Amino acid sequence: MTPSPSTLAAHDDRMAAPVDALSDAGRQPLRAFLRRPVAPDRATGFGMDGLRGVLRLYAVDFAAMSVLGIIALAVVATGFEFPTNTLNEIELTPGFIAIIVLGAPLAEELVFRGWLSGRPGHVAACLLGAVAFYLQPENIFDEAAFESAIVVVMVILLPAAIGALWHWRKRSPMRWFARGFPGIFWLVTLAFALVHLTNYQEGALYVLLPLVLPQFIAGTLFGYARVQYGLWAAILLHAMHNGTAVLLVLMMGEALPAAG
Repeated sequence: MTPSPSTLAAHDDRMAAPVDALSDAGRQPLRAFLRRPVAPDRATGFGMDGLRGVLRLYAVDFAAMSVLGIIALAVVATGFEFPTNTLNEIELTPGFIAIIVLGAPLAEELVFRGWLSGRPGHVAACLLGAVAFYLQPENIFDEAAFESAIVVVMVILLPAAIGALWHWRKRSPMRWFARGFPGIFWLVTLAFALVHLTNYQEGALYVLLPLVLPQFIAGTLFGYARVQYGLWAAILLHAMHNGTAVLLVLMMGEALPAAG
């Protein structure tokens, strides 16, 4: 028995629906992404849609950080003292502000989310970057070791990373990565938050864990920006987040647990 044209059309529509849900300029809506993260075939790339998306995510981030900030101030009003934050002990010179606002977002996004697309070229390039970092001499003033590391990076690792990006530029996310993406995404986001426990020099774990909730929320938004719009969007949103945190520190004279 031959299926009717209407039956075939309905079947085609059902098969196309998951693709169509991720093929528009906005990709997967944030709310749906939070319920079940899905890695799109590729990010939208740099453009006005991406910039508008980053601004919308920044508004969400600012609202969330404002609520957490109000809660933190209320807790301080009860007499509670937050554990010492390293930002409180560092003079915010123009150079250090540049590191927080520009350097940290660039480095952290490359490490935590540069490979989050799941595309082979991005994963390979990040692995090669990790090797380059590992090759750094313990003593940067050891001129011979430093020069040797630079030669290996520039002659071998950097060309290999560029070659991997070019060779696999048209490849979609790896199948195993796409299947496991929800778990991978949340593990990376959790790791990003937990790394920021190092901002505190003392304190019990049950006290410190709530203090990295801002980084967990921000990391979620950075990750969404990365897979939907591209790595540039995650770096830009991260820089805006850190810039706002630094501005508040300069205005209030005290570091609240927000900078990521």
